[in-house]
Amino acid sequence: MIARIRHGWRRHWYAYAMIAPVVLVLGVLVLYPLAYGFWLTLTDANSLNSARTIGVNEIEATYQFVGLDNYADILFGETAYDRFWSHFIWTIVWTAACVTLHYTLGLGLAMLLNQKIRGRTFYRLMLILPWAVPTFVTVFGWRFMLADEGVINAGLELLNLPTPAWLEDSFWQRFAAIMVNTWCGVPFMMVSLLGGLQSIDANLYEAAELDGASPWQRFRYVTLPGLRAVSSTVVLLGIIWTFNQFAVIFLLFGTKAPDAQILVTWAYFLGFGQQPRDFAQSASYGMLLLAILVVFTSFYRRWLARGEQQS
Repeated sequence: MIARIRHGWRRHWYAYAMIAPVVLVLGVLVLYPLAYGFWLTLTDANSLNSARTIGVNEIEATYQFVGLDNYADILFGETAYDRFWSHFIWTIVWTAACVTLHYTLGLGLAMLLNQKIRGRTFYRLMLILPWAVPTFVTVFGWRFMLADEGVINAGLELLNLPTPAWLEDSFWQRFAAIMVNTWCGVPFMMVSLLGGLQSIDANLYEAAELDGASPWQRFRYVTLPGLRAVSSTVVLLGIIWTFNQFAVIFLLFGTKAPDAQILVTWAYFLGFGQQPRDFAQSASYGMLLLAILVVFTSFYRRWLARGEQQS
C-alpha cells in the first residue's frame, strides 16, 4: 500500500501540486466553516454565552454540549410549526412557483428569439439586462416601485384598480417576492434554453414537418426531447439557487415580513436579526437546508437517470 502511494506520488506529483491550492482554499472557506457550524448545532451557543471581547476584557465561552436537542426542538418542539414548518412550506411553494415561472417564461422567450425576426440581437440584449444588472440594484428598484406611493400603485390607481400593500400585507409580500425573483431569474433560463434550442438539428424539424406534424407535435416530440439535457441541468440549478435565494427576500423586506421569510433568511434572522442572537439554532437551520438539498439532488439525479434508461 505504501509502495503504491509512493509510486503514485512520484508519477503524479505535478497534478497533486496543482490541486493543492484549490484543496487548501476549499478547506479554509468551505470545510472548516461547515465543520464549525455543525459543532455549533450540537451546543446551546448564543450571543450571551459565546466567547467575546468587551473593551479590554476577554470573556470565555460558557455554552454547553446539548447533542441533537436543537434539531429536535426545530422539528418537533412546541413552536416547531411557527419557527420551521410554516417557513419550510412557504419555501417549497416559493421554489416551485419561481422555478416554474423561470422555465416556462424562459422557454417561451427562447423560442421567440430563436426565430428569424427583425431586431433579434436588440431583443436578446434587452431581455438579458435584468440578469446583467446587480441583484441589489434590481431589488431596490422594485422596492421603490412597490412602495405605497410607487409607480405600480400609481398606475393601478389611474386604472381604478385596487392598490395592494405590496410591502406590508403578508399575501402581497409573497406575491411581490415571487414577481421580483421571476424578473431576476428568467434571463438565465432564457439564455440557457436558447443555447439548447440552437443545438437541435434543424433537419429534425424539417423531417417532422414533411411527416405532417403540427407545431404542437414538433414542440412535444422534437423540441422538448432535444432540450432534455439542458433542461435537467438548469432546473436543478434553479431549484438550488431559488431554495437558497437570500438576496431577493432580504433586500426586499429585511428582517421584517416574517410570513415572507424563507428558511435561509429565517436562519439569518435567528443568528443576526434578534437579541440574543441564537447561533446554535441558526447553524441547525443551515445544516437542515444542506441535508434537504443533498437528499433532493440525489433523488433528482436518480429520477433523471431512470428516465434516460427508459427512453
